[in-house]
Amino acid sequence: MKTYCLELSGPYACFTRPEMKVERVSYDVMTPSAARACFEAILWKPAIRWHVRRIEVLKPIRWINLRRNEVSGVVSGRNVETAMNNGVGDLAQYIEEERQQRAGLFLRDVAYRVHADLEVLPGAAPDNTPMKFQEMFARRATKGQCVNQPYLGCREFAAAFRLVEDLATKPPPIDDTRDLGFMLHDLDFSKPTDPQPRFFRAALENGVVHVPAWDSEEVRS
Repeated sequence: MKTYCLELSGPYACFTRPEMKVERVSYDVMTPSAARACFEAILWKPAIRWHVRRIEVLKPIRWINLRRNEVSGVVSGRNVETAMNNGVGDLAQYIEEERQQRAGLFLRDVAYRVHADLEVLPGAAPDNTPMKFQEMFARRATKGQCVNQPYLGCREFAAAFRLVEDLATKPPPIDDTRDLGFMLHDLDFSKPTDPQPRFFRAALENGVVHVPAWDSEEVRS
């Protein structure tokens, strides 16, 4: 496996705590699942998997309270199926009827360096070599290309990204050490219809969160 480093930044971020049922409240730092999604936004194939190893916090942790209008529902799957079968249908959503205000505690002015390994999964086709995907990712990340725009927890918080190749010339992470409590590591998709969250005890050590391997004893349901 080869390790890559992305620098991600943006004016706002929200890595939502799952225990908060209604209001959005962010973790103090980026979660491994959010970091993985940023790598996958640049390159994802069925034959590869990204493993986040380390998250470096580059700017002081700052907060902002925001109240936003959100839509409470989604288009009905049954209506979509009916429209597909009949060729016509009402798939509109009327915002005035489904608008609701929600408060959120978000991060502001964030920047991270995220380190992740690219693994080619067993059983991949013979032509799916590690070198093929490594070159593909490096080329796309260097040019700023992506399948969809990487985001910082919520899709409305777009992330600027760039590939970091020479870490020796980059500034160190922030000088901050604190216990972050239990943090979402990622979702377990072994049962696709019922994905389950898995957590680990996170700590910020001199501005760095070390992410345990998915199959380690530190990661639990």
